[in-house]
Amino acid sequence: MGEREKGRRSDLPFSHSLFFRSRPRMKIGVLTHNYPRYRGDFSGRFVEALSEELVAQGHQVTILAPWDAAYARTPSDHRVALELYRYAPRADWHRLGYMRTMRADVALRRMTYLLAPGMFAAGVRAVSRWAGRERPDVLHAHWALPNGFIGAVAARSHGIPLAVSIPGSDATVATANPIFRRMARYAFDTAGLITANSTALRDVAVNDLGADPAKFDLIAYGVDPNALRPDPSGAAELRVALNIPADAVVFLAVGRMVYKKGFDRLLHALAVLEARSWKLEAGKSANQQINESANQRTMNPQSAIHAVFVGEGDLWAEWQALGGELGLGDRVHWVGNVPSDRIGVYYNMADALVMPSVTRPADGLNVTVLDTMSCAKPVVGTNAAGNELAIRDGVNGFLTPEGDDMTLAHALATLASDPHLRARMGTEGRRMVESELGWPHLARRYVAHFERLARNVIRDT
Repeated sequence: MGEREKGRRSDLPFSHSLFFRSRPRMKIGVLTHNYPRYRGDFSGRFVEALSEELVAQGHQVTILAPWDAAYARTPSDHRVALELYRYAPRADWHRLGYMRTMRADVALRRMTYLLAPGMFAAGVRAVSRWAGRERPDVLHAHWALPNGFIGAVAARSHGIPLAVSIPGSDATVATANPIFRRMARYAFDTAGLITANSTALRDVAVNDLGADPAKFDLIAYGVDPNALRPDPSGAAELRVALNIPADAVVFLAVGRMVYKKGFDRLLHALAVLEARSWKLEAGKSANQQINESANQRTMNPQSAIHAVFVGEGDLWAEWQALGGELGLGDRVHWVGNVPSDRIGVYYNMADALVMPSVTRPADGLNVTVLDTMSCAKPVVGTNAAGNELAIRDGVNGFLTPEGDDMTLAHALATLASDPHLRARMGTEGRRMVESELGWPHLARRYVAHFERLARNVIRDT
């Protein structure tokens, strides 16, 4: 694939055609350093999903991103235009972005400091040239650094409004040193809109980086309710492949193996259930079953709790070892990365998702939460990382205090012992996706902001 690929607009459904005729078509430049490089790639999947939805609603979208050797996209597998820029003289020096910049999402890798100046310079040059040539209505930068800064330079040069979204790790990057702080502040000062998918990320930007709180809107990264939906196809076969009994209760954890995901807390909560000889006994409450002592382990392997961990990362081996140390044995399954076009089977195979996020560092709402809700499954999460934007305690899942293993274990036991509760919460989660948290709704929220920014530019000129 060449470095510049023109997207194609496929035929729109009738409803989208009406939408397109009734509203002005916007030209949107999307800046990112994470984007699916091939079919099934998880990197920046939410950026692609939002961009595809904007195109479906009749807008013109161009992705501007750093080149990577793994790119294997073709015009037939996406509907947006793709502009890639190189920032190093050799192919093997293109090592930034695409989930490789940070170590366990708590510190920058050394290579980042070596390659970042070239990436910033090449990004500013490429985006400024494109913006000057195409004159977009708005630039939308995902991640304050590098893309917010790159977008800010282009926006100021050409009088184009800028929106900056903060997904998570960029808040940590921006506070790493005084230079990055100033660059992030420059981006926030330039932006007419700043979005975050958690209050914690907003607070970091406001309190530590000087962003204007009046510019913020909390908008989750959503899900396509048509792409992920309740579908049992392949679920039984997947359980067989993972050696999980058909009647076992399966808790799913999906994400990179880094501190902020808190998957070690899930392992400890599972160990609480194991230590208390948890078994699925009808007629007993979760609290009774957790608090009852037993002289020997009485867990029935045919009605046991299993946990499936999807994803890889810097802590993968460490957490696998922890599971062994806690005695969780073969009821914990580590499957590594799963292609995005296959992940729906995992959501539908599981009985619930667990998102035990911790503030190490601040993070935003994980897209896996909404993916699970779209498949009509409940979610157990902590009161961190934007989970409160999607999980309503006791309605479509449970919210537990961050780092509280015992309360997390209670929530797991409650769901494990009550299939009717799981079904009811899953149904409510699906309703929330269809009515407020799916990409069609969230994209319209973005467009309303973009139109406001564009109108303000016209008035100012």
